[in-house]
Amino acid sequence: MKTNNKKKLSDSNLLLTITVVIFFAMYIGAILFLKGGFLRPQAFLNMLNSNACLIILSCGMSLVMITGGIDISLGGQMALISMCCAVYLDEMGGNVFVSILIALAIGIAFGAFIGYLVAYLDIQPFIVSLAGMFFARGMTTIVRTAPFNVANEAFTALRRTRIIVPGLGSVNRKGIYVDAYIEIGVIVALLVVVLMFILLKWTKLGRAFYAVGGNKQSALMLGINVKRTKFLAHLLCGLLAGIGGYVLFLNHGNGSVSNGAGMEMDAIASSIIGGTLLTGGVGNIIGTFFGVLSLSTIQNIVSSAGFDEAWWIGITTAAMLCLFLVIQSIVLSRKKSS
Repeated sequence: MKTNNKKKLSDSNLLLTITVVIFFAMYIGAILFLKGGFLRPQAFLNMLNSNACLIILSCGMSLVMITGGIDISLGGQMALISMCCAVYLDEMGGNVFVSILIALAIGIAFGAFIGYLVAYLDIQPFIVSLAGMFFARGMTTIVRTAPFNVANEAFTALRRTRIIVPGLGSVNRKGIYVDAYIEIGVIVALLVVVLMFILLKWTKLGRAFYAVGGNKQSALMLGINVKRTKFLAHLLCGLLAGIGGYVLFLNHGNGSVSNGAGMEMDAIASSIIGGTLLTGGVGNIIGTFFGVLSLSTIQNIVSSAGFDEAWWIGITTAAMLCLFLVIQSIVLSRKKSS
């Protein structure tokens, strides 16, 4: 089993290397041929600012996918979290700290419920999370149908907080030096990436995730509690959904039924591009991070090239996803033949 686990980790490192190389090749190519905004450090920081929530969600999705599961309710959770927090802050005169607790509670509740049904009742994760997605969207509509912006002063001040990155600013067309900055959500996202990387690489629970995703029977023979491991994977995914939902809420500053629409699919795509196998047992959080950046980069390249229509972004995303699925199948065939 130890040899088998090392193979899985080496596959993960190989897929991570491919993802990182492709990302840098795309970004350097964009700088050389498109130039424009890609030359400014703030352009890269803006990718982090706009994708902080997706980074957090993709980390949670990767945890579940590594165990052989999936969760497509995350986008619905985003909408419910943002709407509940918006109503609480704007209509009930709430405070920011309690709104954060509300977001975490919603995410954990979804994670615990879905995790229990998947792990202990052995229901297919796709079906359970599909029901969770419909439930979350429906509950969002019940809370409030019409979208609205949050005017809470404390929340607005937090939302407008910018962290200056020294030495990366640039001079605009008027000759004025503009500091480079990141939003609070980026700090949260980077902390999540580091913590999830540590969890998977150096903890017993992280090794259990890989073992369960690789082979449940072998994991049972090793004394791993498979049901509890699957439950904890979904619970952690729910916790990260709560964190990511609030980061999305900070970024948008409103409550809306449409918030988070399609974000669960972007999280799945980012995880796959980052080297996480749908079959489980192989994945890397750093790869997931670069998967989000790769997805954002190809979308920015398409927009900068003048193809602003939504279908072009969808087509290029599909092509990129297919490319990485082919790469994964080659890696899997290599493993089977060895």
